[in-house]
Amino acid sequence: MNSTPLPRKAERLVAVKGMNDILPPDSARWEALEERVRALMRRYAYENIRTPIVEPTALFVRGLGEVTDIVEKEMYSFEDRLNGEHLTLRPENTAGLVRAVVEHNLLYNGGKRLFYMGPMFRHERPQRGRYRQFYQVGAEAMGFA
Repeated sequence: MNSTPLPRKAERLVAVKGMNDILPPDSARWEALEERVRALMRRYAYENIRTPIVEPTALFVRGLGEVTDIVEKEMYSFEDRLNGEHLTLRPENTAGLVRAVVEHNLLYNGGKRLFYMGPMFRHERPQRGRYRQFYQVGAEAMGFA
């Protein structure tokens, strides 16, 4: 007698609740907005920085504080099965930007104007107009008086 389970009827795969596809023609509008942001940032001498979507959980616990709502309930955190590291999908990007500036000694030659844009993640109950994956633009001027 064969003990192999019978295949289940194929389940329909859909996006995770609160994480949405951006389809044409909306994607073209997103591209236009992103280019306008880049042009504005360049006009004010801001340079683009791209940090990883996944960072060590400790970065957000230390940077945001252990008792904030974001750290206590809203982060997508997990343990990497390969090496046991505690990792988190970024809930915001300032902490990652500061980590990159320090790690790569970006202020060695003076102040930096940096900007970022991209997806962020918060594990909260999706509400109308609020999503678990959302997009954020930010600018930081570091190392200036």
